[in-house]
Amino acid sequence: MTWDELEGACQDCTKCSLCETRTKLVFGVGSREAEIMFVGEGPGENEDLTGEPFVGRAGKLLDDMLEIIGLSRRKNVYITNIVKCRPPNNRDPLNAERDACIDWLRAQYKLLRPKIIVCLGRISAGVLIGGDFKITRDHGRWYEKDDIKFMSMFHPAALLRDPTRRPETFVDLKDLQREIREICETTY
Repeated sequence: MTWDELEGACQDCTKCSLCETRTKLVFGVGSREAEIMFVGEGPGENEDLTGEPFVGRAGKLLDDMLEIIGLSRRKNVYITNIVKCRPPNNRDPLNAERDACIDWLRAQYKLLRPKIIVCLGRISAGVLIGGDFKITRDHGRWYEKDDIKFMSMFHPAALLRDPTRRPETFVDLKDLQREIREICETTY
């Protein structure tokens, strides 16, 4: 399956009720040759209107965070979410919605074949890293599954709500940069 075929199939998805209330599918954005994939939980209102993940204030902060370590959503990373349609009122995606959508994400990383997946926030980390993951305790730690390195950072929206977490996130970003330099061949 190609990227365009996958996105078209995802556009037609009716596996959960989120498809009924979305304005636009929020499939993903970035380089389809990226070695690093960033995964959030689900689209918010701005994302639903534009069809692009991480726009608005949280998206601007994510772009600033990426820039600190020489990354760009247009050039050398791929950004997506666990669920591809906005949950009503920006609520957390339900387990049934995550389960219905997870195969789309798996197909995305099968096509992309990233070396690193960065989970943005507790929900994506809980789904992708699993276990009893706690973002306040486990952010910045490295995990490996199926030859892919995983780490989690605070979600940019959480950093907007609690700026005291920004110094920890800067440390996580610099650790991510070190790992990219160590295992990625084409990112920098």
